[in-house]
Amino acid sequence: MTALPEHLKNLLLGFQREEITEHHVYSRLAGRSSDKNQKVLRQIADEEHQHYATWKKYTGVEVKPNWRKVFLYSLLGRIFGLTFAVKLMEMGEVHAQDDYQKIIDQFPQTETIVKDEDKHEKYLLALIEEEKLNYIGSIVLGLNDALVELTGALAGLTFALGKARLIALAGLITGIAASLSMMTSEYLSKKAEKEANPLKASVYTGIAYIFTVLLLVAPYFLFGSPYLALPVTLALGIGIIFIFTFFVSVTKDEPFFSRFLEMMVISLGVAA
Repeated sequence: MTALPEHLKNLLLGFQREEITEHHVYSRLAGRSSDKNQKVLRQIADEEHQHYATWKKYTGVEVKPNWRKVFLYSLLGRIFGLTFAVKLMEMGEVHAQDDYQKIIDQFPQTETIVKDEDKHEKYLLALIEEEKLNYIGSIVLGLNDALVELTGALAGLTFALGKARLIALAGLITGIAASLSMMTSEYLSKKAEKEANPLKASVYTGIAYIFTVLLLVAPYFLFGSPYLALPVTLALGIGIIFIFTFFVSVTKDEPFFSRFLEMMVISLGVAA
């Protein structure tokens, strides 16, 4: 085989490393998945290894995976679920697709690899089943309501009471009571609509609500001054909105910025 130019060999080695890295990510995610998801992920992992072998034929070099990336996406899969981790990783392949087009004439196998990567996104990933994605609406309801209601309540209590611990306790009581009320409303709503599982929907709503309440109230327990705690609470609220909006935008292929801006304006508007 003719020796490859240095710049071309480096490009292929980069492809090779990405493929073996993604092979290990999919293999790890498959190892912690249910039967159907495991089958899909193992199929993708096998294809990524085949792509690695294709590039190895040209480079003649063994390449180690990017273990940091393997660890990161495996961790994201545990925290945010398979769909989020996998789609986020596939989004990172946009630049690789552009590079593939540059060499498709020199290496015909590139076209097969491009089709396989496209299949991962459009077909195989659609087969992954995750319960939490079926209850995104209930989670959004819990987060939104907690953010809007509690940021407003804590802002009012800060200037009305002026004592951090007292505000924290009042906010905690208000938040827990409101979360139970919201869980009940969501249960009755889903039961009346005969959608999904009403009990699971109410639990997802309640968990999202209480988690948000605990985060927003925490600064009032940590700081002696309520006037220091309030901006920290508002910053945490924006952080929660950012993380969850990014999660939804990745898993549901929805626009990020407009949804993030809308939620942030509503929450901070009520607090103001």
